[in-house]
Amino acid sequence: MAARMASDSTSNGVTKYVVLLIITDGVLTDIQETIDALVRASDLPLSILIVGVGNADFKQMEILDADDGRRLTNSTGRMATRDIVQFVPMKELHSGQISVVQALLEELPGQFLSYMRGKDIKPLHVN
Repeated sequence: MAARMASDSTSNGVTKYVVLLIITDGVLTDIQETIDALVRASDLPLSILIVGVGNADFKQMEILDADDGRRLTNSTGRMATRDIVQFVPMKELHSGQISVVQALLEELPGQFLSYMRGKDIKPLHVN
């Protein structure tokens, strides 16, 4: 649904950037389908922020985040054009050194700029 909204946002000549917030307490059961959808969406004006709550094993979410420098690759071998996911597990933020909001938003400016630069979208000059 978020990918459809992001796709629709570019169709009327005015680009809007969509940010989806997901709060989850579970493990993915359809990891490859999710990766395929993220690779497709990596061309869209979209960022996905995921907060993991509880004590579940979030290794799959960390794969989606692609913070290790490797971009996601779908089931047909297509690589994501950019990283659009930021995952933050709540249990790692209880130390108080960094807030949940700060951790979630840490990569958002870079994701936004990588989309704009990739599509050669420049800020409007207003007099």
